[in-house]
Amino acid sequence: MICADTSSLVALLAGEQGRDVELLRSALADGSVVLAPVVVSEVLSNPDLLPSLEGYILDIPQLEIMPGYWERAGKLRAKMFQYRFRHKLADSLIAQSCIDHDVPLVTRDRDFSAFQKIAGLQLLSGPSHVQ
Repeated sequence: MICADTSSLVALLAGEQGRDVELLRSALADGSVVLAPVVVSEVLSNPDLLPSLEGYILDIPQLEIMPGYWERAGKLRAKMFQYRFRHKLADSLIAQSCIDHDVPLVTRDRDFSAFQKIAGLQLLSGPSHVQ
């Protein structure tokens, strides 16, 4: 099972190329892709998203928000601040969802590499290898 980040999911939907897109295509074919709830919110925030794509996104299983999630996500973000990383709140929430479920994140966003180093987030590569 893998979790798709917004960056890789948008690349897939736009027909872009990359290792992340290949991983997502393969995982979608065998039903092993999940989304963090924040990724769903980010993708659905696009006012130009086609209704057919909205249905496609909503058909992908979402990671469950586990008890204590919000506290762990806040502490994760505070920890990142201690190391002088100023990530967006959404990135901390996505990272915490993946950490809670022990699911690797497929992303193009190099900012997640700090979560890998500091918090043990598992990452899979984007267009150029993230790990």
